[in-house]
Amino acid sequence: MIRTIGIAAAALGATAVLFGAFGAHMLRGYLDEHALLIWHTSVDYQIWHALAVLAIAGIARADEKWWARSAWTLIVGIVLFCSSLYALALGAQTWIGVITPFGGLLLIAGWTLAGVAFWCSASSK
Repeated sequence: MIRTIGIAAAALGATAVLFGAFGAHMLRGYLDEHALLIWHTSVDYQIWHALAVLAIAGIARADEKWWARSAWTLIVGIVLFCSSLYALALGAQTWIGVITPFGGLLLIAGWTLAGVAFWCSASSK
């Protein structure tokens, strides 16, 4: 499980860099300033949360269920939050924006679960 989480974190980090470069080099001139800001926001959230997932993969033990729950919640949150922002920046219909807060709530829940994981791992020692 930890290996899969680490691979997912690496993939999310790599695609964040790829999307950042794509936005900086290929989308300038095609998207307006507001759309580029949305794109950049999504890249920022993706890279920071990918690093959080990578950290979880690095510190979690296979028998600690709360770490896995935290990581998977963050991963799903990243996918929902960031993909909806990328789509909106590229001109998707505005109803796609309904997905964004659900992704954001999952990101908050993932961080909360990380706190629970720390609490449980500290209390078991």
